[in-house]
Amino acid sequence: MKYSDEARKSLTEASEGRTLVAYPDPGTDGSPWTIGYGHTRDVKEGDACTPEQSDAWVIEDIGDAESAVNRMITVPLTQHQFDALVDWTFNEGSGNLASSTLLRKLNDGDYAGADAEFARWVRGGGRVLPGLVKRRALEATWFNVKD
Repeated sequence: MKYSDEARKSLTEASEGRTLVAYPDPGTDGSPWTIGYGHTRDVKEGDACTPEQSDAWVIEDIGDAESAVNRMITVPLTQHQFDALVDWTFNEGSGNLASSTLLRKLNDGDYAGADAEFARWVRGGGRVLPGLVKRRALEATWFNVKD
């Protein structure tokens, strides 16, 4: 499957916002440094980018998340479920998806159990982050849209 443009704008870009100067992770106040729409690969303090570079990075990073979801999820998904999982993976990373109870429950066919797992992923640096609470609620809502 492919991540929908609607989800990219409604979930990923809306949740991340675009920042053209690198900023520290809100959970750690340091690494990983982030730029553009949540891009972290090889980003360091003091980096800057253009709007065009941030647009290219978000497409590349979403592609990585799409690949992980397509590779790891073994049960049928609606487009909305796929989009919610790609956004979650974009934010949390494919390593976290691979080791998550969310993945295990979903691949066991426990869609309701997988849905409940979104709300567990709201911490950064050991504390609950309001931005993650909001994002996980949006992903869970998206996951439950009836196509």
